[in-house]
Amino acid sequence: MVQHIGLEDLSILLVEPSHTQRRIIIQHLEEVGLHKIDGVSTGGEALEHIASYPPDLVVSAMYFDDMTGTELIHALRETPNGADLPFMLVSSENHPVNLEPIRQAGVLAILPKPFEVEDLRRGLLATVDYLAPEHLELDDLDPEDLRVLVVDDSRFSLRQIVRIVEQMGVERITQAENGREAAEHIAEGHYDLVITDYNMPEMDGQALVNYIRQLSDQPDLPVLMVTSEHDDARLSTVRQAGVSALCDKPFDVTTLRKITRDLLSR
Repeated sequence: MVQHIGLEDLSILLVEPSHTQRRIIIQHLEEVGLHKIDGVSTGGEALEHIASYPPDLVVSAMYFDDMTGTELIHALRETPNGADLPFMLVSSENHPVNLEPIRQAGVLAILPKPFEVEDLRRGLLATVDYLAPEHLELDDLDPEDLRVLVVDDSRFSLRQIVRIVEQMGVERITQAENGREAAEHIAEGHYDLVITDYNMPEMDGQALVNYIRQLSDQPDLPVLMVTSEHDDARLSTVRQAGVSALCDKPFDVTTLRKITRDLLSR
């Protein structure tokens, strides 16, 4: 059983090069009830700290003297203490090209600068739910009996989604790196739910939805697409193809669990 934790239990590592910004963010963290906060100014210092004293959450800026926030989270994902470590970006960066790599690395939340304290609180609550999620509750299905296929070409994002689905109580999870590999799995066996990315090589999420709806033996298979795609025309085409639900990256764990429950309860 996952132990219940609250905001006050979280330990935070704040990675922020500006002393003034670090002081302001620490003040906001204390306003929402957090007091176990350590601060560093570079990515290298963060990696050293996490290697010895892993926090519950990294709250990070985007740019440091020695690396970027994207490079920091990718370096973390390659370490034992950082592979599943929740990561929240706080930055004025808003260019999709610069944010996409960090989204795909499994960032838990992205907060703009300046941010509202309530936005910070929501991001922290998402961390609590990520660390100690509730099991999936279904009227007439046992999560242990579900077969879920997770599809994503980013191994970091794939790992994050699989971890969350496992903590919902699902034990039978198949992984695929692209739509073509997912289609092969669907052709060979039965699944109760597909959770897929949109932008993938070889066969993207839309092509996978088309395959499921038009060519597979499971045309009614629920498909949840978790994506950072924001082009309205492309997303409209995906909806017309028959995707069951869409969820943004980074996603709220509570929202993902609710959408999953709604899809499987139909």
